[in-house]
Amino acid sequence: MEWMLLPLRRYAQFSGRSRRKEFWMWVLFVIVVSIVLSFVDKALGLGGAAQYGARELNGEFASGFSYGAALRGGLLTNIFALAILVPNIAVAVRRLHDIDRSGWWILLPLAPYVLGFLFLFMQSFVLGAVLAFLGLVAAIVLLVWYCMKGTNGPNRFGPDPLGGEPRELAQHFE
Repeated sequence: MEWMLLPLRRYAQFSGRSRRKEFWMWVLFVIVVSIVLSFVDKALGLGGAAQYGARELNGEFASGFSYGAALRGGLLTNIFALAILVPNIAVAVRRLHDIDRSGWWILLPLAPYVLGFLFLFMQSFVLGAVLAFLGLVAAIVLLVWYCMKGTNGPNRFGPDPLGGEPRELAQHFE
C-alpha cells in the first residue's frame, strides 16, 4: 500500500526519479479506486454508470463481444480524477526521468491527437485518421518506456531510486 500512495506524498514533485514499482502500483491504485467510485456513484445516484452483463439493444439482449463491463464515472469519480491529475503527471515525468528521458516526452501523443481531431472536424478524414493513428503509436511508445528498466546508477535527473551503483564501477570491482 505504501508504494500506491507514494505519488500522493510526492504530489507535485516533478524532479527526481520514480522506479517501475512506484509507477505501476500507482496505476493499479488509480484503476481500483476509479472502479470502486464508479459503483459508489451509481449506488448514490450521483451520475455515471456501472453495469456488467449483456445489454439490451433494439429489444434484444446483445451477446458475444458486447458482453462485459461498462463503467462511466459520476461526481465522485470525476472529483477523484481531478484531484490526482497533478500526481499522475508528476509520477509519469519522474518515470521518464528514471530511463534518462526528459519529462517533456509525456506530450509526445498530444500533437498528433490534437491535429488529427482538428482535421477530422475539418472534413479531412483520411489525414485526421492518420494523425490519430500516429498519436496512438506515440502513446504505445510511452507505454513501452514506462515498462523499461531505469538507468543503473545516477543519471542527469538524480540518484538511482534502487540505490544501485553504475555498471562500469560495479564491473571494475568484480
